[in-house]
Amino acid sequence: MDLDLRAPVGELTRCLVDVPSVSGDEAALADAVQAALGRIGGLRVERDGDAVVARTSLGLPSRIVLAGHLDTVPIADNLPSRVEGGRLYGCGTSDMKAGVAIALRLAATLPLTEPGALRHDITWICYDHEEVEAARNGLRRLAAQHRDWLDGDLAILMEPTSGEVEAGCQGTLRVIVRLGGRRAHSARSWLGDNAIHKAGALLQRLAAYEARSVTLDGCTYREGLSAVRVDGGVAGNVIPDACAVTVNFRFAPDRTPQAAVEHVREVLAGYECEVTDLSGGAPPGLAAAPAAAFVAATGRTPVAKYGWTDVARFAELGIPALNYGPGDPNLAHTREEYVELAAIDEGERLLRGYLTGALTA
Repeated sequence: MDLDLRAPVGELTRCLVDVPSVSGDEAALADAVQAALGRIGGLRVERDGDAVVARTSLGLPSRIVLAGHLDTVPIADNLPSRVEGGRLYGCGTSDMKAGVAIALRLAATLPLTEPGALRHDITWICYDHEEVEAARNGLRRLAAQHRDWLDGDLAILMEPTSGEVEAGCQGTLRVIVRLGGRRAHSARSWLGDNAIHKAGALLQRLAAYEARSVTLDGCTYREGLSAVRVDGGVAGNVIPDACAVTVNFRFAPDRTPQAAVEHVREVLAGYECEVTDLSGGAPPGLAAAPAAAFVAATGRTPVAKYGWTDVARFAELGIPALNYGPGDPNLAHTREEYVELAAIDEGERLLRGYLTGALTA
């Protein structure tokens, strides 16, 4: 397919949405993005797997990275897209093809080869496999194999933030707590030891947990320790001898990943905890000059990012990073997902002004 990156940003968003790109099936969209960026003068375009990276080389004193993922969660009978009442509905509209559309349209319409027209060199990163386990994340792969492609003084993740600036992100870890017992016929339950019943005390401990709130750079991060899955049972007439409870801890970015693991093990003392997923958070990073300048240009008051995003990967590399995008995070992954067309227009206007210097503090 041919992508017209100069089309109005709402129309471009719709084109991106109507190319299905569930995690693992991003190739068609990545091909289209690569071809469209390759037709733009002043850009060096490179590809790794289904991640596409384009960069200017103007020799400017600073570089801004605009990054967004191409993949979506599984389609929920919400494609093709439709426009209704000033809203674009469809899978990936909010998370995060509207943000990607803004970035791509800027690539096609900014004066990339005009001396003095831009305040910063710019890198565009459109990557794959964000909506699945961290080991497959395309940005993680780029950081490992092409570290220099990610270089910048500030990274802006086009995550859905309802047009607000969301700083840093929470860390996340998951553990599985396995509970054992003894099988028996349910008609003679006293002969067994019910593993599912043993989960009751664990769940009560989690329900009584008092989560803390932490304020960093004026942004308040709330933690949470929650059971998110219970697996167990053999048959309708069998006392189960095994039960597994998956517990998720969302932790503030002042905790290191190891400290988060130690905290969970302390709270769940007496239970064996198998760590199955662990990603550190990202501090707000608002003191960094490029981040402060972006915040000032937007006129927004930064707030904490609830949830984990790839700003954490940039933070690990020492690159300040913020979340900013037109979508509503509360609509991400829902069947009724949509984005306000006016919000996409506003996001493009703001980023264009920041990158060209038309918007300053």
